[in-house]
Amino acid sequence: MRIAVIGGGAAGFFAAISAKTHHPKAEVVLFEKSNKLLSKVRVSGGGRCNVTNAQPSLKQLADGYPRGGKLMKQLLQRFSNTDTIKWFESRGVPVYAQADTRVFPTSDNSQSIVDALMDEAAKLGVTIMLNSPISRIENARDIWLYFGSEGTAKKAFDKVIVACGGSPKLDGLNWLSSLGHIIEPPVPSLFTFNIPHSDLATYMGLSVPAAIVTVEGTKLKAEGAMLITHWGLSGPAVLKLSSFGARLLAEKKYDFTVLVNWVGEQNHQRVWDTLQSSVTSNPNKQVQNLRPFELSERLWLRFLVKAEIALDKRWGDLGAKHFNRLTSLLTNERFAVKGKTTFKEEFVTCGGVSLSSIHKSTLESIHVHGLYFAGEILDIDGITGGYNFQAAWTTGFLAGQLG
Repeated sequence: MRIAVIGGGAAGFFAAISAKTHHPKAEVVLFEKSNKLLSKVRVSGGGRCNVTNAQPSLKQLADGYPRGGKLMKQLLQRFSNTDTIKWFESRGVPVYAQADTRVFPTSDNSQSIVDALMDEAAKLGVTIMLNSPISRIENARDIWLYFGSEGTAKKAFDKVIVACGGSPKLDGLNWLSSLGHIIEPPVPSLFTFNIPHSDLATYMGLSVPAAIVTVEGTKLKAEGAMLITHWGLSGPAVLKLSSFGARLLAEKKYDFTVLVNWVGEQNHQRVWDTLQSSVTSNPNKQVQNLRPFELSERLWLRFLVKAEIALDKRWGDLGAKHFNRLTSLLTNERFAVKGKTTFKEEFVTCGGVSLSSIHKSTLESIHVHGLYFAGEILDIDGITGGYNFQAAWTTGFLAGQLG
């Protein structure tokens, strides 16, 4: 059997390894359009590689996929985050889970993951062809791939696994739509918010441990740590919000208002009560010297200034209007978002080959027998934290079974 895998990223490598493992006598050829392999794996997690997420249940793990979550819940029963961990550890790559459930190699170096994949592919005898972009797939008695810089070279295969990642442009997937596949329009996911007209740039680098971020006028809401950058807001809460709101925010052309709850407490009365407790316990202390929430000193002073409270004012001298202003700022500050910025090098797209175009149990095309899909080329994407790599491992492994 002749098997081709298109794409030298995480899903492509895992699909090629799976195909050769399940069909050891087959010829497996991996095509990569560039001269680099596993590029996203190398840069993920700041070069540490966030290989998966250690959510304790498959339901909780599947909840991290704004698109494709229902299918992922089924597929994860066949190759889960636990299976991913076992796979790498059995090949000499121990891993550990952080408190936030992100999983990294113990080496804290993505090269450990890259080496494990490269070594396994080499050991199994997978053929790798660099600088070989696929320009066309022809569905005849065999599946013909046209490749190379001129697109004139061609080779026939019995099975083909498409794992070339997402495309930022709809026309970048014409070669698949021409075969009958429905393509969900690709739009960016996992991006940060640009907030040009605010004082936030002054506080770049500061973070809060638990924020709640909401898109005004919608039901979109996310919780988690948040980071102030020189262009606006980032961090897990913002990235999660951008992921779940990818399509809606694209429709808004990334021009919307975001509401920030800086203290992670949705009950405004409790925030008020926490502020009031400072009056009871430290009435003579200056407001600048007592911070009732887990906020940095600079951020706390920012809120006092915006609430028009003198920094040397004593807690016991604050009135209801001061508490109202502080509570409003801490729980419901408004920012006008004007555009987005890609989160580091971790570009992720929402969209791709519609799940209605594949057989859910095998990931095989319903239009072309012997054509399979894995990874981000499918309309499956996850929030930050190892979810997208887990989707790559899971779909790659199952597509490689060629069921």
